[in-house]
Amino acid sequence: MYDYTFLLPISAFLLLGVMIPGPSFILVAQTAMAKSRSDAIAVALGMGVGSTVFAIIASIGLFSLLETVPSAYIVLKVLGGVYLCFLSYTMWLHSKAPISQSTVNNCSSSGRFNMFLVGLLTQLSNPKTAIVFGSAFAVFLPKDVPAFSYYLISATAFIIDSVWYIFIATVLSTVKAQQTYSMFRQYICKIASGFMGFMGVKLLSSQQVP
Repeated sequence: MYDYTFLLPISAFLLLGVMIPGPSFILVAQTAMAKSRSDAIAVALGMGVGSTVFAIIASIGLFSLLETVPSAYIVLKVLGGVYLCFLSYTMWLHSKAPISQSTVNNCSSSGRFNMFLVGLLTQLSNPKTAIVFGSAFAVFLPKDVPAFSYYLISATAFIIDSVWYIFIATVLSTVKAQQTYSMFRQYICKIASGFMGFMGVKLLSSQQVP
């Protein structure tokens, strides 16, 4: 009989990590208020798949690779930082668009799959997520890992991220939230852009390796 109780502390660790506001939270919130609940849910599912990808690659040794090859981590940080800065620039452009143009853009369907890809790329843009998974594995995994453990961890990562961000998407896509967004659209876009850009620049400028 396999003992999978170690999944509980790993799940708690990942849940606490996903609840800390970051680029993923900002993107889901922005999409929910500016576009639609379905678009935001598509982004949330992309986040979930991104976490699953990190869980899988952490399980096959990415954490060890980043420890032994610091340059690989720097490359990932540069790519992630550039992508976050690009998102920041895009949000800033939307904040300057006339209300009528913005409304058309927000109401038009950009494709659920495209929104899914945006969520996936945003999640994958931060290599520190891989470090979180690697740390969780290093701390909580038992010496003798039961069969199918990595599959269960990957499924857990997907569920935790997806459910949390779907919850955020549902809360912030209400009529009241969208009315508030319409009133303060430029300020919300600029603040979100500022935070996204700050995190992108911070990722680019940080030279610390795991």
